[in-house]
Amino acid sequence: MSVEDTGSGTDAQGAVEPPPLSASVARGDSHGADAGEENPLALRLEGLILGAERRYTPFQAARSAGVSMELASRFWRAMGFADIGQAKALTEADVLALRRLAGLVEAGLLSEAMAVQVARSTGQTTARLAEWQIDSFLEGLTEPPEPGMTRTEVTYPLVELLLPELEEFLVYVWRRQLAAATGRVVQAADDEEMVDRRLAVCFADLVGFTRLTRRMEEEELGELVEAFETTAADLVAANGGRLIKTLGDEVLYATDDAGVAAEIALRLIETMANDETMPELRVGMAFGTVTTRMGDVFGSTVNLASRLTSIAPKDAVLVDGAFAEELTRTGEAPASEAEAAEAAAAAEKEGEEPPTYRFALQPMWQRPVRGLGVVQPWLLTRRPGKA
Repeated sequence: MSVEDTGSGTDAQGAVEPPPLSASVARGDSHGADAGEENPLALRLEGLILGAERRYTPFQAARSAGVSMELASRFWRAMGFADIGQAKALTEADVLALRRLAGLVEAGLLSEAMAVQVARSTGQTTARLAEWQIDSFLEGLTEPPEPGMTRTEVTYPLVELLLPELEEFLVYVWRRQLAAATGRVVQAADDEEMVDRRLAVCFADLVGFTRLTRRMEEEELGELVEAFETTAADLVAANGGRLIKTLGDEVLYATDDAGVAAEIALRLIETMANDETMPELRVGMAFGTVTTRMGDVFGSTVNLASRLTSIAPKDAVLVDGAFAEELTRTGEAPASEAEAAEAAAAAEKEGEEPPTYRFALQPMWQRPVRGLGVVQPWLLTRRPGKA
């Protein structure tokens, strides 16, 4: 039987809460579920965060919610909660969460498979968020400020103060992101485009990261990765892209517009090149149909962008033929420098302003790419004076 533990419950407003179970229960240790064997501070913090006491075993929670144990287990596992047997570790909020999800299915608003996806996407996202917040600031903030003070004396009042503010901020950001995502969907040309869309997909990868991991101390390496991810996330967001995910030494982002993707890529390289502490960067981009699922992107366009990244020179951007065609179609880049020169000469002859381009494209040698056949990469650069 499965039940939640390392993920979160849900409060009366449907807001996602931090983990309802202690570390011992999280490991599936049924003996550790005895409150008498647990850290008193951990139990107090759990009660503070969840706003409710442990009352139910998994079976009791499922029965109170009017949900089969099988479906409850599917929901809990999707949310990332470990199996805990039949320890009495769940609260009224856990029952309400089950009831809400099952109610959406019964009302026909979601299929059972969709409800499980909702549980999984929420659990995975908030689990990472909770870990990130603890790692980023709570751990440092709970260090005793004065000699003689214990962590216990600092942590509880700090969490008590932070909890409502963080919860409100989480809901605010989620609503903003939901509004933006909904806006993109309703602007799609048809139903198919909602799922299979034409996007510019970009991977940016730190060069020589594996060697760095052997040379640098763990703390230094963590700081480098954090600086890279922060820089990339800020540039992607500021220029209208969508950060899909970060993988330590690599980031993946997507945009609806090839010109926006190209601008972000070049700004990334320019920004990183100005930081002596950062290694070189290589970038690969492709344009085409992409399947989107649970905030991620899939398909041959994504695979091609990844392959182009692996063969890109240091501090350079490689794009595929479709990406190059899109830039020329929208007037962001000439098909060739010869064409740009001819257009400029023709405009001068007619007494008109010559066309302006932001980017330049240079064809590279065709080469076989694993799983995708022979590919024609193009080197993307910024035209002089267009920074």
